[in-house]
Amino acid sequence: MALSEEAQERLADVVALQPTKNGELEEHWGMDSGSEVHQYLEGELKAYYYRDEDSLIRATADAADLVGAETENDGPRTVTVPALQAQVFAVVADEDDRAESVVSVLHSLRDAHDIDPAPEDVRSALRGLARRGVVDVVQKTVPTFRLAVEREDVVVESLDE
Repeated sequence: MALSEEAQERLADVVALQPTKNGELEEHWGMDSGSEVHQYLEGELKAYYYRDEDSLIRATADAADLVGAETENDGPRTVTVPALQAQVFAVVADEDDRAESVVSVLHSLRDAHDIDPAPEDVRSALRGLARRGVVDVVQKTVPTFRLAVEREDVVVESLDE
Protein backbone atom coordinates (compact mmCIF):
# COMPACT_ATOMS: atom_id res chain seq x y z
CA MET A 1 0.00 0.00 0.00
CA ALA A 2 1.68 3.22 -1.21
CA LEU A 3 1.19 6.19 1.09
CA SER A 4 0.87 9.80 0.00
CA GLU A 5 3.45 12.29 1.28
CA GLU A 6 0.91 13.60 3.81
CA ALA A 7 0.11 10.07 5.02
CA GLN A 8 3.83 9.33 5.44
CA GLU A 9 4.29 12.53 7.47
CA ARG A 10 1.32 11.68 9.64
CA LEU A 11 2.54 8.12 10.09
CA ALA A 12 5.87 9.56 11.26
CA ASP A 13 3.88 11.60 13.80
CA VAL A 14 2.17 8.45 15.06
CA VAL A 15 5.55 6.74 15.41
CA ALA A 16 7.08 9.74 17.22
CA LEU A 17 4.12 10.40 19.52
CA GLN A 18 3.22 6.84 20.46
CA PRO A 19 1.53 5.90 22.64
CA THR A 20 -0.90 8.68 21.85
CA LYS A 21 -4.59 9.54 21.76
CA ASN A 22 -6.92 10.94 19.12
CA GLY A 23 -6.87 14.30 20.92
CA GLU A 24 -3.09 14.69 20.64
CA LEU A 25 -3.15 13.84 16.95
CA GLU A 26 -6.16 16.12 16.43
CA GLU A 27 -4.22 19.05 17.91
CA HIS A 28 -1.01 18.21 16.06
CA TRP A 29 -2.70 17.69 12.70
CA GLY A 30 -5.06 20.65 13.03
CA MET A 31 -8.19 18.54 12.74
CA ASP A 32 -11.59 19.44 14.13
CA SER A 33 -12.35 16.31 16.16
CA GLY A 34 -11.09 13.00 17.44
CA SER A 35 -13.61 11.38 15.12
CA GLU A 36 -11.88 12.99 12.14
CA VAL A 37 -8.55 11.57 13.39
CA HIS A 38 -10.10 8.11 13.73
CA GLN A 39 -11.50 8.29 10.20
CA TYR A 40 -8.10 9.32 8.84
CA LEU A 41 -6.31 6.53 10.69
CA GLU A 42 -8.78 3.92 9.48
CA GLY A 43 -8.87 5.24 5.94
CA GLU A 44 -5.18 5.98 5.32
CA LEU A 45 -3.05 4.26 7.97
CA LYS A 46 -5.06 1.19 8.97
CA ALA A 47 -2.22 -1.24 8.21
CA TYR A 48 0.30 0.77 10.22
CA TYR A 49 -1.30 1.40 13.60
CA TYR A 50 -3.17 -0.41 16.35
CA ARG A 51 -4.70 0.35 19.71
CA ASP A 52 -3.16 -1.22 22.79
CA GLU A 53 -5.03 -2.60 25.82
CA ASP A 54 -5.52 0.97 27.10
CA SER A 55 -6.91 2.09 23.69
CA LEU A 56 -3.81 4.19 23.03
CA ILE A 57 -2.63 4.53 19.44
CA ARG A 58 0.64 2.76 18.62
CA ALA A 59 2.54 2.28 15.38
CA THR A 60 3.34 -1.17 14.04
CA ALA A 61 6.94 -2.27 13.51
CA ASP A 62 6.33 -1.92 9.76
CA ALA A 63 5.33 1.71 10.30
CA ALA A 64 8.58 2.46 12.14
CA ASP A 65 10.55 0.80 9.33
CA LEU A 66 8.60 2.68 6.66
CA VAL A 67 9.29 6.11 8.15
CA GLY A 68 12.87 5.25 9.08
CA ALA A 69 12.43 5.58 12.83
CA GLU A 70 15.57 4.85 14.75
CA THR A 71 15.40 1.93 17.12
CA GLU A 72 18.99 1.92 18.38
CA ASN A 73 19.58 2.05 22.12
CA ASP A 74 22.86 3.97 22.00
CA GLY A 75 22.77 7.07 24.19
CA PRO A 76 19.75 8.82 25.62
CA ARG A 77 16.25 7.82 24.56
CA THR A 78 14.54 10.42 22.36
CA VAL A 79 10.90 11.27 22.99
CA THR A 80 9.09 13.68 20.64
CA VAL A 81 6.25 15.55 22.32
CA PRO A 82 4.17 18.72 21.98
CA ALA A 83 5.80 21.93 23.29
CA LEU A 84 3.89 21.99 26.59
CA GLN A 85 4.95 18.43 27.40
CA ALA A 86 8.59 19.38 26.68
CA GLN A 87 8.28 22.37 29.03
CA VAL A 88 6.65 20.21 31.71
CA PHE A 89 9.42 17.61 31.40
CA ALA A 90 11.97 20.36 32.01
CA VAL A 91 10.39 21.44 35.32
CA VAL A 92 8.77 18.35 36.88
CA ALA A 93 10.41 16.90 39.99
CA ASP A 94 13.39 14.61 39.45
CA GLU A 95 12.95 10.88 39.98
CA ASP A 96 14.57 10.98 43.43
CA ASP A 97 12.59 14.03 44.59
CA ARG A 98 9.17 14.16 46.18
CA ALA A 99 6.42 13.92 43.55
CA GLU A 100 4.53 17.15 42.93
CA SER A 101 0.97 18.09 42.12
CA VAL A 102 -0.37 19.57 38.90
CA VAL A 103 -0.59 22.96 40.62
CA SER A 104 3.05 22.74 41.71
CA VAL A 105 4.12 21.93 38.14
CA LEU A 106 1.96 24.81 36.89
CA HIS A 107 3.78 27.22 39.23
CA SER A 108 7.13 25.88 38.04
CA LEU A 109 6.06 26.45 34.42
CA ARG A 110 5.07 30.03 35.20
CA ASP A 111 8.44 30.69 36.85
CA ALA A 112 10.68 28.87 34.35
CA HIS A 113 8.92 29.50 31.02
CA ASP A 114 6.77 32.57 31.69
CA ILE A 115 3.65 30.78 30.45
CA ASP A 116 0.26 30.31 32.08
CA PRO A 117 -1.45 27.18 30.73
CA ALA A 118 -4.73 25.94 32.15
CA PRO A 119 -4.35 23.34 34.93
CA GLU A 120 -6.18 20.76 32.81
CA ASP A 121 -3.59 21.29 30.03
CA VAL A 122 -0.76 20.71 32.53
CA ARG A 123 -2.51 17.56 33.79
CA SER A 124 -2.91 16.33 30.22
CA ALA A 125 0.78 17.03 29.49
CA LEU A 126 1.82 15.10 32.60
CA ARG A 127 -0.41 12.17 31.64
CA GLY A 128 1.05 12.20 28.12
CA LEU A 129 4.57 12.03 29.53
CA ALA A 130 3.46 9.22 31.85
CA ARG A 131 2.12 7.25 28.86
CA ARG A 132 5.55 7.57 27.27
CA GLY A 133 7.14 6.17 30.43
CA VAL A 134 9.20 9.22 31.37
CA VAL A 135 7.04 10.47 34.26
CA ASP A 136 5.66 8.46 37.17
CA VAL A 137 2.20 9.04 38.62
CA VAL A 138 2.22 8.71 42.40
CA GLN A 139 -1.32 8.33 43.72
CA LYS A 140 -2.00 10.21 46.93
CA THR A 141 -5.15 12.17 47.76
CA VAL A 142 -4.52 13.80 44.39
CA PRO A 143 -2.15 12.38 41.78
CA THR A 144 1.40 13.71 42.00
CA PHE A 145 4.17 13.40 39.46
CA ARG A 146 7.94 13.03 39.16
CA LEU A 147 10.35 11.81 36.52
CA ALA A 148 10.46 8.06 35.98
CA VAL A 149 13.95 8.30 34.49
CA GLU A 150 17.02 10.41 34.99
CA ARG A 151 16.58 13.65 33.07
CA GLU A 152 19.88 13.18 31.19
CA ASP A 153 18.76 9.74 29.95
CA VAL A 154 16.02 11.27 27.80
CA VAL A 155 16.18 13.83 25.02
CA VAL A 156 12.81 15.56 24.73
CA GLU A 157 12.15 17.15 21.35
CA SER A 158 9.26 19.53 20.84
CA LEU A 159 7.10 19.05 17.75
CA ASP A 160 6.28 22.75 17.76
CA GLU A 161 9.81 24.07 17.34
